[in-house]
Amino acid sequence: MNSGKAQKADLEWRDGAPVSVRFDDPYFSLCDGLAETRHVFLGGNDLPARFAKGFHIAELGFGSGLNLLAAWKLWEEGGMTSVLRFTSFEAFPMDKGEMAKALAVWPELAEYAERLLAGGMQMRTDTLELDVIVGDARETLPQWKGRADAWFLDGFSPAKNPELWSPEIMKAVGQHTAPSGTFATYTAAGHVRRALIDAGFKVTRPRGHGNKRHMSAGVLG
Repeated sequence: MNSGKAQKADLEWRDGAPVSVRFDDPYFSLCDGLAETRHVFLGGNDLPARFAKGFHIAELGFGSGLNLLAAWKLWEEGGMTSVLRFTSFEAFPMDKGEMAKALAVWPELAEYAERLLAGGMQMRTDTLELDVIVGDARETLPQWKGRADAWFLDGFSPAKNPELWSPEIMKAVGQHTAPSGTFATYTAAGHVRRALIDAGFKVTRPRGHGNKRHMSAGVLG
């Protein structure tokens, strides 16, 4: 699916990290983005413990692809030989060169970054089915036919990109979550948590990554 309304990522580099000019927000934590991904999105969704054949992760905000690579690596290292399904919604995709530069920060992901850059954002391998849906999630997510077992809610800050954290988007997330499915996000903003509760999730506030006191996580039902 492609809404045909994608725009250039429009980023600049600060201290070696990509920052969105449009939202004045970094693409990943400057305090070790990979560690944040593992703490928030993997740990917050109780992964790899919940991995099973046919497992489906969905994500708001593909960015550099960091979250995908961390999940894919964890999937393979956990001995999973079936296909991990990963769907991401991205309105402002990076180009291949920008992604390569961003991901070069983590040598431990180099093999997976190389495979992603070679395969592109619509990719099928023996262990991964990737579908990056390009366009405004307010249009593309309601049209999506899938249901995720785990959500990575990783848009830019709710204060700077409120459209991606609206009650309508959170409701759509709930509607596209499998029974007992989960979500995790770095933000603990009250209006986001309330919207997720209204969408049907039981929401908690675990400890955040780095200097962030809290994050948000939850289970549907």
